[in-house]
Amino acid sequence: MLSSDLLGVIFALNSALVWGSGDFSGGIATRRNNPFQVLALASITGIVVLALLAIVRGEGLPDLTSSAWATSAGVSGALGIAALYRALSLGNAAIVAPIAAVIGAILPILFGTAFEGVPRLTQIAGFLAGIVGIWLLTKSPSASRVEVQGGMLLAFSAGLGFGGFFILIAQVEPGIIFTPLLVAKSVSLGVALVILSIQHSGFPAARSNPVALIAGVLDAGGNVFYLLAEQFTRLDVAAVLSSMYPASTVILASLILKEKVSPVQWAGVFLCLFAVALIAV
Repeated sequence: MLSSDLLGVIFALNSALVWGSGDFSGGIATRRNNPFQVLALASITGIVVLALLAIVRGEGLPDLTSSAWATSAGVSGALGIAALYRALSLGNAAIVAPIAAVIGAILPILFGTAFEGVPRLTQIAGFLAGIVGIWLLTKSPSASRVEVQGGMLLAFSAGLGFGGFFILIAQVEPGIIFTPLLVAKSVSLGVALVILSIQHSGFPAARSNPVALIAGVLDAGGNVFYLLAEQFTRLDVAAVLSSMYPASTVILASLILKEKVSPVQWAGVFLCLFAVALIAV
């Protein structure tokens, strides 16, 4: 029988795989619509998926405290993913996604150390290896200096949003999965609609950008796997492993968009795998 920590590791790795695919899809979708239009479309499909899962499982609404945490997480995640979608749309997924992931992983590490105690030495080594591995994934051979500078601020903002989401959504009461995420996703939709109104941008028809709808399903799936991971293992372990999503983003960008992936980036992928082994020990 699998231990609780190992289950957490497995869920977190699934989160990374699904999130990376969702971020790749979101970046593609943002080439057709602005980031908040994509966020709105993605939020709708995410809400539908989470609502159906909540109904099937028979989950009730979270209490007021958990709802407040989920609402805060929704705002943070919405701003983070919109910044990431915009950064990805600039044309170099291998640069912006890993930077956002590194920033997003560091915040939960600091939080987890402060409130859950110092992790084991092997886990600390795994965290360091994972962060270095993610950083190596940023070494894109095809990105110009202008592209890197143009995406850095957006990537940093995305990382802050993701780190905030990791910490805030983990504060909901244990045992419930789908309804807190449903609250967070509904808030994301609200944020997108408010900003679209301020921008005087129209709400796009669903059929106009089916990739955005796919991104929403994948993002919701990544959220579910992350929250499951956090309930089985430490917050920092779940966050760092889930933050390895750039590996799948970079590989998809290489296979589908034919972006060049350097040997250094492949070294980053393998270092992330080594980090997983250390963290899981």
